[in-house]
Amino acid sequence: MMGINLSIPAVVFCLSAGLVSYLIAGYPVLLAFFPWRRLPAPRKDFTDKPSVTAILAVHNGEAFLRQKLESILALDYPRELLEILVISDGSTDRTDEIASEFTDSGVHLLRVTQGGKAAALNAGMAQARGDIIFFTDVRQRLAPDSLRQLVAYFADPTIGCVTGELHILNQTNGEEAGMSLYWRYEIWARRQMSLIDSMCGATGCIYAIRRALVKPLPADTLLDDIALPLGAFFEGYRLIVAEEAKAYDLPFPLDSEFARHVRTLAGVWQLLTRFPQLLGSRNRMRLHFLSHKFGRLIMPYAALAAVLSSLFLPNPWFGVVVIAEAAILALAMLDLVAPQGSSLKRITSPVRTLLVLLAASVCALRIFFVPPQRLWTKARLRDTG
Repeated sequence: MMGINLSIPAVVFCLSAGLVSYLIAGYPVLLAFFPWRRLPAPRKDFTDKPSVTAILAVHNGEAFLRQKLESILALDYPRELLEILVISDGSTDRTDEIASEFTDSGVHLLRVTQGGKAAALNAGMAQARGDIIFFTDVRQRLAPDSLRQLVAYFADPTIGCVTGELHILNQTNGEEAGMSLYWRYEIWARRQMSLIDSMCGATGCIYAIRRALVKPLPADTLLDDIALPLGAFFEGYRLIVAEEAKAYDLPFPLDSEFARHVRTLAGVWQLLTRFPQLLGSRNRMRLHFLSHKFGRLIMPYAALAAVLSSLFLPNPWFGVVVIAEAAILALAMLDLVAPQGSSLKRITSPVRTLLVLLAASVCALRIFFVPPQRLWTKARLRDTG
């Protein structure tokens, strides 16, 4: 009887390459076409207007604060129901001065000793009086109806957290094109998971949660926008996307995105130590968490295993696979010299972005060797000229 004689390198290559393929392409296809059992669509009621506290934690945000506060004050929500707290996390620039200029508009400034974002949020949450807490960041502009769109979903008692969507403006055919593709996929995936049951986190610059569900964060928390929603999720509530609620930002250079992804992926490792139930049966969205979040942590090692094992494949597979791997690397290198704005960037930039994100995942292991606060870096916007 004839059998299949697979060598150990061939088995390793098939398993590791198969895992990478699943994470990049298989899971998105599964998310799109599998007949998932979905929970009922959440109820939305614009006539239900609970009190809201907007919390804005800032460290040296003078470049954006004035514009941000004007954006918050322009929100289409009853002013008497909206409390605005600016928590200045040991700012040494004009942040406190600018925030104080808005006192007559009802903006309250809380100065705290610099301790990081999580500690600043804790101070704000302790002061918050609204039934709903709305979290936002200093840089992004909010659509006027964004808060109203978020809050309308809390009329449904099954909803614990609602996030809006961040849209990146002024995308180019340059190095930002790859990140644009990644972010469009991220938005789509969150929408799909929200339709099934719950997303795996929130968008940090535009999300809201019931005040009764928030708990103080450990001071070294890297991902408040996942830790706080997860607390609500494991209390039995849903975490959903309100795609009608929008925030807007400018693109970042790829090096700045690299640092942000190192922090984000390190934060996922951190969350696994604090929410071990993410891997257990209590997680109603376990398959999606493993495929969408945890998979990104292990994908570089699967890719490395595929590359190394391919060196020991028999012909003709050795030649085919090595040529394919060389082509991927060549496209990423070509992206470094391809002219900005060229159509070639549409091909090379996503490949380079993928390799950069794989490298970021490896660097995220720093969370186990350095204090988490060292992973925070100041974001640098792309110079739009």
